[in-house]
Amino acid sequence: MVTIQPEKKVFTLVNMFEVSPDKQQQLLDMLVEASQTMKQIPGFISANLHKSYDGKYVVNYAQWRSQQDYDAMQDNAQATQHMKVAAGLAQSYNPIFCDVAESVSV
Repeated sequence: MVTIQPEKKVFTLVNMFEVSPDKQQQLLDMLVEASQTMKQIPGFISANLHKSYDGKYVVNYAQWRSQQDYDAMQDNAQATQHMKVAAGLAQSYNPIFCDVAESVSV
């Protein structure tokens, strides 16, 4: 379950992929497939995939139980293969790591 609350201490990863519009759907499909692999890895909480209206970006907002769990995923051959394919489809790949600072909703 996605938890976007400052008091929930999770490791948050935001990946911004810049992609040519003709490859946006291919990248998105591959990331959906990768999410199925990630679901099997201890510590994975969620992945939320977004595509820009102009076709130039795909954003992955993912949560892991801890940075240690995320780091351990880096040793999973299936996971790293998906990440290599994603990076190969994108013109740029900019992962950032975050803490949730605030969440506002109605």
